[in-house]
Amino acid sequence: MSLNQSVDLPPLEEEQRVVERLKSGDRTAAGVLFTWFADGLYRRAILPRLPVPELAEDVLKDTFRIALERIETFNHHDRSIFFWLRRIAINRAIDVHRARKRDRKPLDHHAATIERTMSTPPPQPDRAPEIEDTRIAVNDALDQLNPRYAQALRLRLLDDHDREDCAEQMGVSVGNFDVILHRAAKAFRKVYPP
Repeated sequence: MSLNQSVDLPPLEEEQRVVERLKSGDRTAAGVLFTWFADGLYRRAILPRLPVPELAEDVLKDTFRIALERIETFNHHDRSIFFWLRRIAINRAIDVHRARKRDRKPLDHHAATIERTMSTPPPQPDRAPEIEDTRIAVNDALDQLNPRYAQALRLRLLDDHDREDCAEQMGVSVGNFDVILHRAAKAFRKVYPP
């Protein structure tokens, strides 16, 4: 199923007129974009990555807030603004998911249950050799990439910096960092062992 079948996109010319109205300060145009795209963004981009409805709704609001703040940077290039909004939504959902993971207590429910019911939990399997092999393979693949791509992947995925920090450290805008990261991920997939 193509994206156009799963999300009803308005005619591109009509959409471009609404975007131009928004860029010229017509805030009612934001409501039109919300009506057109909110449901598709929520169901297809946000909720699958952040399956907590309250957090997903907050991400949807953040997506449109960020889009309004950055609307001047949007260039349609004969593509729907939906794809730009979708990228914002996905990045925001990933950021919220990571923050939520960091904020959780170290012991989850299952580990706490084991500790309460067993005097000594069973030893964890030794995954050190597997982890070391993966680390070596990842570093070898990163060494084969353009240094800028490798830096973007290390900052965002290995060091777990948020997008704004990554962009600042690389001396680019957040939008440019997103493009670099996307290209870096594609290049990495080509060199990383299957």
